Amino acid sequence: MTPGDALAGLTAPLERARRTVVRRTTGLFAHGADPMANTMDYRGDPGLFGPDSITWEVMGDVSGFVAGIRALLIQAAHPEVVAGVHEHSRYREDPLGRLSRTSDYVTATSYGAMPEVEQAVRIVRAVHRSVVGVSHRGKPYRADDPPLAAWVHNSLTDSFLACNQVYGARRLTPAEADAFVAEQARIGRLLDADPVPETAAELSRWVAEHPAIGRSPGMREAVAFLRRPPLDPAVLVAYQVLGSAAIVTIPPRIRETLGLRPRPGARNVGLAATAGMRWALASSPRWRQALLRVGAPVDERRFKQKAPFETLEAA
Repeated sequence: MTPGDALAGLTAPLERARRTVVRRTTGLFAHGADPMANTMDYRGDPGLFGPDSITWEVMGDVSGFVAGIRALLIQAAHPEVVAGVHEHSRYREDPLGRLSRTSDYVTATSYGAMPEVEQAVRIVRAVHRSVVGVSHRGKPYRADDPPLAAWVHNSLTDSFLACNQVYGARRLTPAEADAFVAEQARIGRLLDADPVPETAAELSRWVAEHPAIGRSPGMREAVAFLRRPPLDPAVLVAYQVLGSAAIVTIPPRIRETLGLRPRPGARNVGLAATAGMRWALASSPRWRQALLRVGAPVDERRFKQKAPFETLEAA
């Protein structure tokens, strides 16, 4: 056996494993229409951010998978917000559909051209208009109420930043962290969220010290569901590793409200898991797609997956 044969014997199984990770991960989010299906029709349009933004880098990293779980857990700590989810969402019957819709919104607002950003915002506004009710503690809620929209938006921004700083490809500088929060505030304002902090310290403090958080029946059900969603057993194991990694980053006061405790070693296991995912997936192909749309240079070392339209052209 030549050295080349030995190398091939090692690389082929690794490549098969990498493709399996890609297929199973992307399959979780392939339950809806592509929010950037026509993005190449808007060549030169940088959307809300553009290639020099911090948003494109942060949202393109696999730490975003941990951030998504963290954000949903934190959002459940607000009784009025989680009441709206509990009473108006079909997440129990269609968990992957809801996951896909959330992912589509983040994708479109982060990487989409402005028409795609505006469409994503219109969809969210239309859904929110019908989410109205009264929480278990007798408080009325409307999903489009600025303080409730702020809790959802700010917890999402805080989660992407917090998880990037622990599990990301690189830790942002304080100035970059502030820039990311200020960039994300543009999305919050499109949804009339208020208040929308514009520095990392203000955002972290606002989320961690929010006076409205508390336990509720909807919270208990949401947390139980998020801890063990109905996924394929092999995927569930990986999901729970990421979920444990997310819990480590939640502020202690909110963790206590949610009834969650970090597992010993969860941070280190999360670091290993995200490193493995980064090896398999590299950066998001949506980032690559946006770079190609605006005609910016593409560092091929960052990407292992082609943009969706490139895959179609190759077929």
